[in-house]
Parts: sequence; structure tokens; C-alpha cells
Amino acid sequence: MSLKARFVLVGVAALALGSTALAAPRTGGRAYLVVSANGDTLLQRNADARVPIASITKLMTVLVTREHAKLDDVVTVRAQAAEVGESSIFLRAGERLTVRELIEAALIQSANDAAVALAQQVGKGSIPAFVEMMNEKAHELGLTETHFANPDGLDAAGHYSSARDVTKLAEILMHDPFVRSVVRKRVAHITGRTLHTWNDLLATFPGVIGVKTGHTNEAGWSEVAAAQGRGVTIYATLLGEPSRSVRNADLAQLLAWGLAQYRVVPVVSTGRVYATASVPWGKRSLGLVAAKEIVRVARLGRPLTERVVTPMVVSLPVHAGQRLGEVRVYDRGKVVARAPLVADRSISRPGTFGRVGWYAERALDHIGGWFG
Repeated sequence: MSLKARFVLVGVAALALGSTALAAPRTGGRAYLVVSANGDTLLQRNADARVPIASITKLMTVLVTREHAKLDDVVTVRAQAAEVGESSIFLRAGERLTVRELIEAALIQSANDAAVALAQQVGKGSIPAFVEMMNEKAHELGLTETHFANPDGLDAAGHYSSARDVTKLAEILMHDPFVRSVVRKRVAHITGRTLHTWNDLLATFPGVIGVKTGHTNEAGWSEVAAAQGRGVTIYATLLGEPSRSVRNADLAQLLAWGLAQYRVVPVVSTGRVYATASVPWGKRSLGLVAAKEIVRVARLGRPLTERVVTPMVVSLPVHAGQRLGEVRVYDRGKVVARAPLVADRSISRPGTFGRVGWYAERALDHIGGWFG
């Protein structure tokens, strides 16, 4: 059975009927980056610039802690942690909390004292030792524009990151189910305390699932946020806004724009004849249709490539639904959907008299051609 293959470009805009891409928003801040979790970079400005990131630092503090401590480990708060100011949960020296509770405090309420308590626990009493671990981890992850000077994100010389590095760090940490469950909480309760999030978008932007805010005098108002749409997750990092309200408004625009770049569309349809195959004995050509419909998330404006592989001629008999080929859909060379192509009807093999009649008809056609 010989096979034939054909390639077709499928325009995503045509599949997402009635959709119009939004104009890119104009936002402030020192730097921003919008990406999809599937690897698309959608929008950026100064994404590799080294800038202060404030409490977004705590994402690395938590990542290192998760690799070196168990959630149920008990931490005895040291005096240095209890004395840390600004955003805190007012820990007391000698107080005992679990790593789980301190991580929740660091991520939800952005507690500096909780971050330092974790650093001292993992660093065996030494904050510099823990900071060294943070920088080693940044190097391991390829965060080339990142360097830490402390575990809490307070302004310090040599403490910086970039929108791109922050986004990558957030994506990595969001693979941790525990962290994912924590950063989407607006309120949580730990021993003797109620925690309240600084992430306003959790209450105001549908689909937001985290991740971390930050603010200091040098860093301004910053945040890396993640939002889920139909079949896609968008990360947006915005650093260095002048106020909390402006940060929230601009970040919401970036997330909305990022989500609007994608649609869930049928990339394989059962209502379409993908190819035809010839059949012997003078029968009408056989239509080949998809056995199932497949929908996928597709980016507007980026065409998909469709490859159809089918036989040129099919032997009889053929049964409706019989597999006779395949359709594959590619996004930048990667297969995103594949489905069998099947016969759209049954065709029986003619009996002896039918085949003799067909040969006779062919012979008459040839004779007629000789005298024509």
C-alpha cells in the first residue's frame, strides 16, 4: 500500500473565529516580562536588567529551605530573627514553629522574621551560610542576573535580580504542590496567628494563583504573578512601580493581555474530509475522516502545521471506521495533536460477475478508443 503525505498550514486566527488580539498594554515600572508556562515569551521590557526585587527574594529562601528541611521540622526562633523589622509576624525569641508555618508566613504575609528564622534553621545558625546556599542555587538554575545578600529581600548592596530570573524562579517553585497551595491563599492560620496576603490580585483578578509581592524603598512595588486561563498559565513579572495600586493595575493588564493571546480551538475536526483514496472496480473515491475531535490551546497569529498521511489506493473490502491513515498537527515542529484517519463509509468487494462486468466495460472503453 503506497502512502502519500501532505502538509497544510492551519492559521490559528482562522480557527479562533471572531477573536481579535488586544494591543499590548503600556505599563510603567523598571522592567517587566510576560511568558506562558509552555515557554512562549510574549512581552518584555528590560527583562534582563538587574534591579532590587524586595520580598520576591523569599521565593529563593523557600526553595532552598524546601530542599534542606522537612515541613514538620520544628524551628526554635533565635533572637536575630525576632529582631527583624518591617513586614513581620512578630516572632519571639524561643518561640517554636514548624517549617511549614514559617514558609506560610514568609509567602503569604511576606514576613521577614519568618524568612530569617528559616535561614538560620537551614544555615545551622549562620545567615551568611544560608545566603551562600541561595547564590549557589541561583547559579545552578542559570539565574545569571541574580545575586542575594540576605534571605528576606531588605535593601542591601549586591542584592538584585531581573524580571526574567524572577519569572523562572517562580515557575520552578510553582512545581512544588505545597508552595502552589500556599501562594494562592488570601488568609491562613498558624500557631497563634492569622496571616493575610499582600497579593491583592488574588481577590481582584479571576484566575490568579500566586505568586509573590515585594516592596522596599529601593525596589518600589513589585510582583511576580501567575494566572490560569483555559488550558494556559501566564506568568507576569512587574518590577519597580511607584505605588501598590499602580502595580496592581498594570500587572492586571499584563496578565489579561497574556491570557488573551491564546484560544482553545479544534485542531482536528470530525466534520472534515482530510483526504480521499482511490478504490478499485470503478468505485467512487473513499473519504478519510478523523476518528475523533481534538482541541488544543493555540497562540493567536502563529500558524500550526498539519501533516496528513494516507494511502493513495485502498484495497476492498473497506469497513466504515477502518483506520487508513493519520493526521498530525505541529506547533513549531512539535506534535501537539494526532488522530487516526478512518474510512467514511463501507465499500464491499464486488463478486465474480461484478468484476467480470467491470473488465468488460473497461475493454469496451479501450475498443471504442481505438476507433474514436
